[in-house]
Amino acid sequence: MSGTMMDNKPLSPSSAEPEPAVAEDAKPTALSFSPASSPSSLPTPPRAASGGRESVLRDGFIGPKGVYPGACWLIYLAMAWTVYQMEGWLVVSLRSNLGVLWWRMMIEASLVLAAILPGFLMARIEDRPFGEFGLPARRAFGRNFWVGTLWGIGSLSVLMLALRIAGTFEFGALSLALHGARIWKFAAFYAVLFLLTGLFEEFLVRGYSQWVLGQAMNFWPAAAFLSFAFGYIHGDNPGESKIGLVAAGLIGFFLCLTLRRTGDLWWAVGFHMAWDWGESYLYSVPDSGMLLPGHLINSSLHGPVWLTGGSTGPEGSYLVFVVIGALWVLFDRAYPEVKYGARQS
Repeated sequence: MSGTMMDNKPLSPSSAEPEPAVAEDAKPTALSFSPASSPSSLPTPPRAASGGRESVLRDGFIGPKGVYPGACWLIYLAMAWTVYQMEGWLVVSLRSNLGVLWWRMMIEASLVLAAILPGFLMARIEDRPFGEFGLPARRAFGRNFWVGTLWGIGSLSVLMLALRIAGTFEFGALSLALHGARIWKFAAFYAVLFLLTGLFEEFLVRGYSQWVLGQAMNFWPAAAFLSFAFGYIHGDNPGESKIGLVAAGLIGFFLCLTLRRTGDLWWAVGFHMAWDWGESYLYSVPDSGMLLPGHLINSSLHGPVWLTGGSTGPEGSYLVFVVIGALWVLFDRAYPEVKYGARQS
């Protein structure tokens, strides 16, 4: 936070002049802050005139330069949780009128709003562009998004091909439930569904969270912490395994690299959408332990669990770690320049 230095040299009695009157609306207040200040530039409330000891709660959230980044993160999460609870109260009446898939679409849309709306509020409070948190509107669905989509479906296809060569994956025939226009309808439905999933998970974990914690502990420590959390929260998925949780965390860590090198989350959103779409619809295998209806083919996985991933699906296969390692090396060479947050190291 910038400020001005005052000259401490005393004026002689002859040179002292009364200060000119300052208009009431021009006087600085204790709530003003610079747009170029740090993420913890939430306005610092004025201190009590009594000079008494600050409360433990205040000392834990507010420092000499404003609200601590960790406190900003907790405020963001609290707002996200509140928005999601309010949405649930508003849409619960629609549950009986929607099928399983459309209800899941509703849930994913609610999660996106719950993650992104508080981000807009934090941007407004901190007086900075929302795009600094990873989703600049001017780059929406641009080159980064489509290149990430190709990398996502391509890397998953390499994994599925390896499982096929190993004799543990069979493509099978087209699903009897899908034919004609229904094939394209389900393909489009799942593309939208997993686009919402990608937007929600990427912004929640690698959007505002990565940005504000990166100010407190620098980029890579924040990325490691949030990637661990990303893997951990996948434990709620039915059929998930320990290997799958580790893989989810490492994929999340790789996506942090894509954020750092591309400068935004659009590459990661495209990758995330394509990977999930490929697993759930195109190759019709479990995705993080979940096998969804309306998939394209009647594929099957058989063989040792360490190779097939068992109930988790390909993300639970040991081969996924080879793919993640290859992704890191190839991406590091394709995108050598750091473009994310010049103020972050």
